[in-house]
Formats: sequence, C-alpha cells, structure tokens
Amino acid sequence: MLFRHLPLNVSNNHLQMSFFRALSPHPLFQIFLFLFVLLVGNPSFSQEKDTTTVVSKDNRKFINHTSKGFVFSTADEKFELQLASRLQFRFAVPDDQDPITFNDFNNQDVKLFKINRARLKVGGHAYQKWMKYYFEYEMGQSILLDFRIMLEKYPWLKFKAGQWKVEYTRERFISSGNQQLVDRSLLNRFFTVDRQQGVSIYGNLDGGGSANFDYWLGVFTGTGRGARFNDDSKLMRFGRFQWNMFGREVPFSGGDIEISEKPAAIIAIAGIMNTSPYTRFSSSGGGNLEGYEGTNDGQYSVKQYNIESAFIYKGFSFSSEFHRKNIVDNFEDSGSTTLGGYYLTAGYFPYQVFDFWPRPLEIAMRYAEIRPDLSISLNKQKELALAFNWFFVGHKNKLTTEITKFTFEDTSLPQSDELRFRLQYDVSF
Repeated sequence: MLFRHLPLNVSNNHLQMSFFRALSPHPLFQIFLFLFVLLVGNPSFSQEKDTTTVVSKDNRKFINHTSKGFVFSTADEKFELQLASRLQFRFAVPDDQDPITFNDFNNQDVKLFKINRARLKVGGHAYQKWMKYYFEYEMGQSILLDFRIMLEKYPWLKFKAGQWKVEYTRERFISSGNQQLVDRSLLNRFFTVDRQQGVSIYGNLDGGGSANFDYWLGVFTGTGRGARFNDDSKLMRFGRFQWNMFGREVPFSGGDIEISEKPAAIIAIAGIMNTSPYTRFSSSGGGNLEGYEGTNDGQYSVKQYNIESAFIYKGFSFSSEFHRKNIVDNFEDSGSTTLGGYYLTAGYFPYQVFDFWPRPLEIAMRYAEIRPDLSISLNKQKELALAFNWFFVGHKNKLTTEITKFTFEDTSLPQSDELRFRLQYDVSF
C-alpha cells in the first residue's frame, strides 16, 4: 500500500511532501504534484460550492475559471496568471490540405484522423492591470507560436512587442478555435503574413457614434515566426485602419453566437511592404509560393493590400476580404506578378425562424477565389464550402462538419475538381 511507509505523527506539510515522494520518483511529476497539494490542501484556502473558484478567508478570489481558462491572481490583483489549453481533433477525406497545384487533385484518396492542434496558452498581467503578457505554445509540434508584452493603459494608444499574428487579415488573425468553418480559406496560403517579430502601436479612436475607428501600425523583421534576424536592412512595414460603422467593434471571432441585439459592422483597409527571401508565410515560418524558388537575402519585394468588411446582427454574420499582392524578383529580370483573390462568408442560427431547428446549430457558407496571376484571366482556383456548427459551450466546445468543393482552372491543363469532407471537434479548458 502507498501509505504504509508514511509516518503517522507528522505535520500536514511533511505528510504532503512524503505523499508526493512516495507516489512517483520522477522529479517533474513531484514538483507538479507538490504545487497542486499546496494549493488544494493549504488550510488558508476554502473552496466554494462552485469548484472553479478558490477564495481566501475574507472572500477574495485567488483561483477562478473563466473563458480565458484558469485564472490565478494575488490578493491586491496586481499580478494575474491565465492558464488555458485547447485540443482540436479532425477527420478528413480525401485529404486535409487544400489543393495547390493541378497534380494535387489526382492524389490517391486518404482517410485521416489527427490531433490537428494541441495548444497551451499563458497570459495575464504584472505590476499593473494594463501591463499584459501572452505566450502560446503548440505542444504537438514543439513550437513557440506567440510571445508578447502589451502596454494598454490608454484606449487610444497601446504598445505591443514580441511575436504574434499580424492584424493584416481578419480571417488569419481570428483564432483557429473561433472559426466558423473547419479551417481558413484558400486565400490564407497566398496572402497571410502570419506571425512576425516586431513592435506595434494601436488603439481605438472614439469620437462618439459612428465616429469610431481602430488603427494598427507596426514594423517587423519580416522573416516569419521564429526568425531571430532580418535578412537585410529593410523592415516589414504594416498599417491597418478600421471604421466601426455603428460605434461598436465586430469581435475577432467567427459568427454571432451571442445573438447581438444591436448591429455591428466594420470596413478596414490594411497594407504590407516587405523585402525578404520569402513570398509567403505560415505558422512554420517563411516559405515560397509555387514558381518562386529563390533563397537569396532580399530577393523578393512584396507589396500587398487588403480590404475587409464584417457584420453581425441577431445571429447573422457576414465577412469578406479582397486582396491584391505584387511580387518583384530582385535577382531575376522577370518583371512583376500580381495575385488577386477574395472570399465571402456568411452564417446564421435558423432556430430564430424555424421552431424545429436546434438552438445550438449554426449554418455557414463560404466562397473563395484565387487568381495566381492577374495577367492570365482564365487561371483560377475556387472554393465553395458548407458547414454546420453545434456549439456546446460557444467556441470553447463545439463540433463542426464541413463539405467543400474545389475547382482548378488552368489554360494549359484540363479543368479538375475535388470534393472534401471534414469533421472537427474543438475544445478549450
């Protein structure tokens, strides 16, 4: 028996130490268990009927559970630690990846199941409530995705430094756990600048009513996630300006699961300028689109802009992006190439109209189109998707099913298409 070797006449703290030493010889497990026993077994804490909250004798909350995960705070509330995790399980057939080239449509059908994401999130504030920090780690791939410090004392002037997803596109900036469909559209690969290291100033300018605006300005190394250096003397420059038409922001979250009683809408324009060895970015870092194989420092000059819109009201949601991207190869006299694309997404909770429709069930649709070279008008890639979301606890616990049709058109190749089915369960705790 486990307790046979524990002394009977010992103090509470000594008993706790003996217990975790007897339980496991692994030092990391011992440290974790010891901290857990101290928190749960310390006589200075009492637990309310709501087991998600631990309070002191004077009824001040030290441990709580919210939408941000487990929240630990000091009595004076000058320090706070938020700890959360998220798991995403996905089944897909015939493939999980969006087709990129014509040959991708001819691959053998594969049925796959995978843990698509396993995230650990740490946030909070230190010293002052407006001095915030955030880390995000992908455990499945052992990748540190985000690390940043935010100074947000004034609504109209905030400061951020570190590594994060640049607020260039709404679709990419929205967390994968808050998407309306299983994943992002075809546009994401071509136009996102993803995570970058740098500094940014941003804020909200509220003049009352419709005179409400958000802005973001930033400079970055421009070499993607995890890059500790810049390849040349030029930095990535970024700007975004957003008009909140009804005086309220549309949250960076898919759908209108709160069933907004008042409408909210935004129109935004954003631009990026960068010189680097890369023509595309992802959570893996810098990379290149098809047809761009160079790896020289400062080889590609990229200028791109995006016009966005979003709207939510009484369970209905709509969003769109319109993109242009110009790429110049500074090492080859091949001129420039301009890419274009757009998407439209809409969602609704039909229970508001049909009594038979389940309340937690949302229906969503998306259409996206890419033109890899605007000078060739007939070359297109298209995506048409239909999805259903069942929200158990909002975006924190949901099941999504999706069917998507891809169409590939090329002047030198016959037209091809593909039908894909995906099922995904996403849970945060």
